[in-house]
Amino acid sequence: MANFHLQIVTPDRLVFDGQAEKIILRTVGGDACILARHIDYAAPLGIGVAKVTDDQGNTRQAACNGGMLSVSNGEVRVLATTFEWEDEIDLTRAENARDEAQQQLEKLQKSDHDFACVEAKLKRALTRIQTKG
Repeated sequence: MANFHLQIVTPDRLVFDGQAEKIILRTVGGDACILARHIDYAAPLGIGVAKVTDDQGNTRQAACNGGMLSVSNGEVRVLATTFEWEDEIDLTRAENARDEAQQQLEKLQKSDHDFACVEAKLKRALTRIQTKG
């Protein structure tokens, strides 16, 4: 299968910089799969599980929370707010965050400003738990 150059960065670090066969990400419009020779494309990222298949055919999962996906002249860049590989996720911490967010949501009204913030916190925790396994 053909490969392309993939770079994944967050505000804190360079997560991946190398050749890849495929990346699947959650955009705000749904899941996107990028393969070699993809047309130029840009999309804002949502909260979801990302899957990266490297040039050796190895696939890794990560929790990706927000950011931007860009495909330009065969180069693919992911500028993510957070991008955590499966082995970097603390499952206990994610489950605690999920439980805390669910308790907070039960106390809030949907019209409350804090509801959207807590709902996003819950989605991030659920994505980490799903990514971890």
